Amino acid sequence: MTEKNSPKKQGKSGDAREERLKAALKANMARRKAQAKARAASGDKPDKDEG
Repeated sequence: MTEKNSPKKQGKSGDAREERLKAALKANMARRKAQAKARAASGDKPDKDEG
């Protein structure tokens, strides 16, 4: 199984889903990066882990 894509056929809906996921991941990474930058700039101790 060296192929990246699953053996199932992907139509337009599959491509649209991939694009949506890619955009969501990009937004999430940008948000995390901004949060980390803000925490580093504030100089406060990190809060307790949530979860």
